[in-house]
Amino acid sequence: MTIADIDFDRVEYDAGADVLYFHVGDPSRAVDYDETPEGHAVRFDRDGELVGLTLVRPKRLLERDGELRVTMPVPSAVPAAELTPALSA
Repeated sequence: MTIADIDFDRVEYDAGADVLYFHVGDPSRAVDYDETPEGHAVRFDRDGELVGLTLVRPKRLLERDGELRVTMPVPSAVPAAELTPALSA
């Protein structure tokens, strides 16, 4: 399954807890995580690459809202030229 241009090759659903797990490769690669504004979790490997996504109450949210929103982290870079003036102040 592909979400935000990330191909997750492992998908598991815990129906009792209503939690949906997505992984890229071995789930043990994840060494860090962050919470999205919606209360889901994104998991990262040692290199900071997103390798997992945990959706909390996906079935309930889909039934209630007809969709499920997840704010995915988007890597971005700020050129040195933009930061240098602020650092010199």
